[in-house]
Amino acid sequence: MTTDTVNVRYLVDDVQACLDFYTGRLGFVPGDNQFPPAFADVRRGNLRLLLSGPASSAGRPMPDGRRPGPGGWNRIELLVDDIDAEVARLRAAGVIFRNDVISGPGGRQIVLDDPAGNAVELFQPAP
Repeated sequence: MTTDTVNVRYLVDDVQACLDFYTGRLGFVPGDNQFPPAFADVRRGNLRLLLSGPASSAGRPMPDGRRPGPGGWNRIELLVDDIDAEVARLRAAGVIFRNDVISGPGGRQIVLDDPAGNAVELFQPAP
């Protein structure tokens, strides 16, 4: 099977809050599957982000008793043209960042949290 779409699943505490966050703050559009409070998907370009709540099949406990949950450091990376302007816009909207903008050999980046505590990286490539 081949597809141009990349699917990423995030476990979230509140599907509707995350749906509102990704569509209202980060430029995603609702996908074809909207089943809050259990599940919803959002799209941005070729990225399909699956927002799976505790009532979704992805939220079911593992055989050893561990329960999947949100958070961690794995993240999607969103490319931006002007990281300083994006950070200012998102901070004004109350978005919580894990760090300040840092620079590296490939560009500048910052990590923010979605409403469930999942990481999202904003990245501005070096010129």
